[in-house]
Amino acid sequence: MEIRIGIAQTGRELSFETNEAAADVKKSVADALDAAATHVSFTDAKGNSYIVPTAGLAYIEIGTEESRRIGFVA
Repeated sequence: MEIRIGIAQTGRELSFETNEAAADVKKSVADALDAAATHVSFTDAKGNSYIVPTAGLAYIEIGTEESRRIGFVA
């Protein structure tokens, strides 16, 4: 699943693939915002970690969990 994170006052976004379920990602972000945490962390499919400050979050786009189709569709 792809996650795209927009950071306030930045022209670029953070984009990566993760193996976590969409519900788990939503819950971790919601918990961090509800608890007024200073940051939220993510791990991508390759094992890299990302720490994003919650004060700078502009948006978080969570992709679908279905896999991409390969080949031609008739």
